[in-house]
Amino acid sequence: MPLSALKEWDTQSRLLTEGRLSLLVRKGGIMETHDGFEVEHRRFLLYPTFLHQNPQELKSEYQPLLRGDPAPGQIHFPALAEVVAVHRVESLEGALALEPLQALTAGAIERRFHYRGRPWVHALLLRVRPLTTPLVLSETPGMLGCVSWVPLGEQEVQAGEAAVPESELAVRQAELDRLLS
Repeated sequence: MPLSALKEWDTQSRLLTEGRLSLLVRKGGIMETHDGFEVEHRRFLLYPTFLHQNPQELKSEYQPLLRGDPAPGQIHFPALAEVVAVHRVESLEGALALEPLQALTAGAIERRFHYRGRPWVHALLLRVRPLTTPLVLSETPGMLGCVSWVPLGEQEVQAGEAAVPESELAVRQAELDRLLS
């Protein structure tokens, strides 16, 4: 089936794949369209990227997970993600309220919120299912650049059980809804 992948910092991709987190706060890459990041796919692979990964924008408890690219030129897609909920957060107060549920610092959230003079971010609650065998592809010129979505074409993947049990994901969704209400 044709699949797309969402580029996300390696550290955050690993936290999602391990089930330690289920929420991403997104704004988009510098090559996104005028309207910025949009949730173009409800099911996609996580594409760990090392480009622009910034230790100062990760909470201190996650900084030890930072690493260099272990296989330059090869992309190891670790998991299949499904969007459970998406919120366009248009108040800075709302965006900053998300800090406990994800890996970015308050300063990083605020910077993303104001990026390009468009005050909003997307909050994506994800069900992440690690692949039983990671998909490994050679990086192509079409995968490069500061974009969020990368089309991968026809790919066969087998995903295992969700990293977070449904009962815990429901708790995380309720907390997300509470923080945004």
